[in-house]
Amino acid sequence: METKVLGYLRCARAVAPQMVERGWGRVINISGLNFRRTGSVFGSIRNVSVSALTKNLADEFGPQGINVTVVHPGLTETEGVQDMIRASAQARGVTEAELAEAFAADVSIGRLVRPAEIAHVVTFLASPWSVSINGDGVAAGGGRLGPIFY
Repeated sequence: METKVLGYLRCARAVAPQMVERGWGRVINISGLNFRRTGSVFGSIRNVSVSALTKNLADEFGPQGINVTVVHPGLTETEGVQDMIRASAQARGVTEAELAEAFAADVSIGRLVRPAEIAHVVTFLASPWSVSINGDGVAAGGGRLGPIFY
């Protein structure tokens, strides 16, 4: 909470005056799709808090030309996740490919999202083309099979 929620708040407050002066800016928070899940009280609360912070800042700064959004990646194919897959596969006696496939079983694109694909979403949100997105979260986890989120 100190780093992810309050850190984002402090950062936004630090840069907001310059953005207000220019009449334009973007604040893009990175949270996680665990805001939609139970099973990790801290993870859920932290990620929901980032969403609430984002919406509050968007309402405050939107009229001054500053959009505030949040990107929610799912499990992403980072070096850390690859290390986790490697270690877990070895511990379970399965191949890394089998375990990666299991982790992606509920992802509608059929695989984990790559870091560059998250960066593409952030790049769009940082651009002037994203003017119509403010205060909302963007799920960037490759889609989840089953549930309908609205």
